Formats: sequence, structure tokens, C-alpha cells
Amino acid sequence: MPTAVPSNTIRTASAMPTAPRKVAVVGVALSDCGRVDEATPHALHAQAARRALADSGLGRDVIDGIASAGLGTLAPVEVAEYLGLKPRWVDSTSVGGATWEVMAAHAADAIAARRANAVLLVYGSTARADIKARRRTSNLSFGARGPLQFEVPYGHSLIAKYAMAARRHMHEYGTTLEQLASVAVQARANAATNPDAMFRDPITVDEVLDGPMIADPFTKLHCCIRSDGGCAVLLAAEEYVQDCAAAPVWVLGAGEHVSHTTMSEWDDFTVSPAAVSGRLAFERAGVRPADIDIAEIYDAFTYMTLVTLEDLGFCAKGEGGAFVEKGRLLRDGELPTNTDGGGLSAQHPGMRGLFLLVEAVRQLRGAAGEGQVRRPDGSLPELAVASGTGGWFCSSGTVVLGRG
Repeated sequence: MPTAVPSNTIRTASAMPTAPRKVAVVGVALSDCGRVDEATPHALHAQAARRALADSGLGRDVIDGIASAGLGTLAPVEVAEYLGLKPRWVDSTSVGGATWEVMAAHAADAIAARRANAVLLVYGSTARADIKARRRTSNLSFGARGPLQFEVPYGHSLIAKYAMAARRHMHEYGTTLEQLASVAVQARANAATNPDAMFRDPITVDEVLDGPMIADPFTKLHCCIRSDGGCAVLLAAEEYVQDCAAAPVWVLGAGEHVSHTTMSEWDDFTVSPAAVSGRLAFERAGVRPADIDIAEIYDAFTYMTLVTLEDLGFCAKGEGGAFVEKGRLLRDGELPTNTDGGGLSAQHPGMRGLFLLVEAVRQLRGAAGEGQVRRPDGSLPELAVASGTGGWFCSSGTVVLGRG
């Protein structure tokens, strides 16, 4: 009598079917977010992971893969141990804010190929609390070794690099400060009904323009907030979906791309790596930008939203300013974007890319509460895109998700 094989055991190559499996997001959750003064980053990882698992309705024994970055000496080994997991598939890819879309792509490929069955993506950070408690300081640069050594002496901070790129777009295409400011105004409007958002009071274009200058042309409200918080996303193979507590959201296609690390090697300041990752994701999903109902886009600065919309194909290059200024990004706009308020108003504890996936899934499920987006006919959205950006437009990961 053969011994029964546990359901989460990965089959050997000789017994492995050749057809790839479909992959779904089956659980999503946030940890406590905003101002979290008493928790550690590890605790936020654990809280988000428990909540995502509960959201999925599955038992923890199905998790055989973990992806994590940004915490510990040997991420994700340290995080896995803290969570009491002993995964057989791991990913510690770290490419800044795009990390989580890239990890989601890797996890989906692994599950489709039967190298894993269920992969947990998990993140947590106390970036705000650490600065308030003087456990850390703000950093002016990412390092002074390797290629970066040729730029560090000139004092380029991360925000200065984004500001330079924004100025180039303004020079090249006539993009205005008012158009950039409208991105922040619409993000704040979307945050108004999000109970997890740090800032929900409305703002105006004039208030954005009149704020203290941080790095020309960015005033304070052009820049993301600094918060604490974490989140988790659980991806699983199609055979687990029938046991889940909520309707699945399917991973339809994904793409990734890195373009440069030094500004001198960036061919065009007005083109982000999303121009490549987005094209790949849409091609692999078999959809077009025009088919997308919701966009969740990394927005450490207002210019990131504008240029990523261009590069994903929602408008032509150079037309981002005109596209964003007509209220199109609002929850009831033509392309609801950053529907939770984004990094500009909701939360931004560091590598925010995983939050994009959480919000996209909630919207597709119809589980976004007062902030729920509906199509013109009243139905739930069918397709969403989440596009993360890392470094100073150094990397991009884009994922296309579909409902049911």
C-alpha cells in the first residue's frame, strides 16, 4: 500500500504534468499602518502574514514558498524563521519599490512550473517610528561604491534624481507644475474613504504648489509620506482555489526590467523602465492598456505616476500632463489610479510595491468598502495593473490581474 503524499508536496519531475498551472492571489492583508510606534518590523511581518492567511481561508501548511526583502541579515531566511516557516522555494530579489511585482512574477512562474504550491510575499517596516525614535536617520545616498561612486560627490540625493527627471519632462513636453500637483490632489481625494490612509483631508493644487520646497520642482506634497506598516500577499496554484474563503484574482501576465543605476547611463529621463515591463506584462496577459479598469502605480513622487501612465500606454509620451489634469485618476474617473490614496496619502513605509497588489486585489474582489470602484454599468472592475518602480527609475515590475 503506497504511503499517502501530503497535498503540499511538490511532485518529482517524472510524475510532473507538463501543462503549466494557473496562479491566483488567494489572500491579501495589511498590518497596522500609519503611526505604529510600539511594533517591530518583524511583528508587522507576522501580523500581515497571519491576516493574509486568514483572508485566504487556507491553513499555513500549504505555504511552501516565501519571498521577502529589506529585513534581516539573510532575508528571507530570517523572516521565514520568525514566521515559523521552512520553505522549499525562496526569493530575496531586492530592486527597490519594484521588488514585490518582480517577486510576484517569480512566484507565479514557480507555481505554474510546480516548483512551489503557495508562496507568501510579506513586508513590514517601521521607517517612520525609527526616525521619530532616532533609531535611524534619513539617507542622502544609497552608497558610494561601484558605479555610484561617480555621482555621490555631487550630492545627488534620491529625490534630486527624480526632480531632475521631472524637470526634463517639463522642458521636453511642456508639462506644468499644476499638472503634477493634480496627481497629489487626486491621490488625496481617493484616500478620503480609506480608513487605513494616514492623510484624508482634501488638498488643492494651490496648496501643493505653495508648500515648502524639497527638491525643485517638488514641494512637500509632491512627495510621498513616511509611514509605518506592512502587508502580505499569498499566491497559490489553481487547485487550492476551491478551498479559499474569497474569490480568486488571477495573475494573467507580468514583466520586469532594469535600465540603469547611474544617471549618466539613463538614455532618456522621460522614459521609465515601465515602458518595457508594462509591454511584456500586457503581451503575456493578452490584454491592452485600454482594457484595464484600475491602475495601481508606485508614486513616491507625483512625476512617477505621470510618466508611468505614459510608459504603460494609457496615453502617448509627453501627454501625461494633459491626461492627469482632467480628474481621470479619481475613483470615478476614466482610469481610477492609486485608489487607496497611494504613497502620496495612504501609506509609504519604504518598498511600497506590495501595497499596490493588495489594493488591486481588493478592488477586483469588490472588497474595498467605501472606496470601491465600479465600472460605468455598476459592475465590478475586471482587470487591474500594478506597476512598481525601484531606485530612481532604475527598475520596474508590472503585473496584470484579472477577476474570476
